[in-house]
Amino acid sequence: MTKKLLLTVAVMLSISFGFSQTKEELKAQKAEKQAVADAAQSEADALQAQIDALPGWRVGAFGVIGGSLSNFSNWYAQGAPNNSSGNIGFTVNGYANLIEENFFWRNALTTNLNWTKLDNKDTEFDSDKFEPTTDVFNISSLYGRNITSKLAASALLEYRTTVLNNFNNPGYLDVGIGATWTPIENLIVVIHPLNYNFVFADNDNVFESSLGAKIVADYTRQIGAVNFKSNLSMFQSYKSGDLSNVTWTNSFSYTLWKMIGVGFDFGLRSNKQEALNFALGNYDATAVPAQTEPTFDNVDNELQTYYTLGLTYKF
Repeated sequence: MTKKLLLTVAVMLSISFGFSQTKEELKAQKAEKQAVADAAQSEADALQAQIDALPGWRVGAFGVIGGSLSNFSNWYAQGAPNNSSGNIGFTVNGYANLIEENFFWRNALTTNLNWTKLDNKDTEFDSDKFEPTTDVFNISSLYGRNITSKLAASALLEYRTTVLNNFNNPGYLDVGIGATWTPIENLIVVIHPLNYNFVFADNDNVFESSLGAKIVADYTRQIGAVNFKSNLSMFQSYKSGDLSNVTWTNSFSYTLWKMIGVGFDFGLRSNKQEALNFALGNYDATAVPAQTEPTFDNVDNELQTYYTLGLTYKF
């Protein structure tokens, strides 16, 4: 009996030792393969960097898709017990850049569209449709001839408007010439002291075109699974500060699986002409007590903001 017990223990120890030895060997083989894979990836990244540095077209896009839907029936704990609501939105950041030895042509598209619905089923006075709530559209084209490796003489065309509501009312078209500075890779700074800001709108008493200076700073980069883009577009009117405007948009995305990930977009904007036009649209001359008629001197030009959070895509 003792011999059988000792034999069983010896067999179990030998099996355990064999498994342990096999596991250690597999770990060692994996480490060797991983080292080879890391070296190959480094070589591939270096080759890709050389390819990216070659003259030619660079095309790409990424964006954010967000949304939610809900429906309540007889949910008495809330003010509207029978309602359906939803939110759908997406952003697109696309570019098509031609980079050559002596010149460049950079084209970009940025859009952010969002629809929201809140339908109270117990009343007929609200809408059961998805209504536009965020509406941003911007397209630009920048051409430059290199003076040095970091400085170029350039011409810019930029158009901004809304597409879901009040298309081209207002719409802004900037056309100007000046210089473009690229102090570091992926950062583009445009300084155009001669720029005309064409403004298209039905209300000519508020919106006015003017000559001024255009400043644009754009930083777009991909670091591993992270994509981000920051764009500042500013127009300073030589005629009046009331005709100036500035827009700053930012997009971040993190790829989780293949081309899908999570992302966040936010934007800031200041435009006194738009603030006055909105205030005049809500002004009631017959109101009691009497309201003060909005003007450029008394309008509250609050900062305009938006953000979108959701899934991202890239191609």
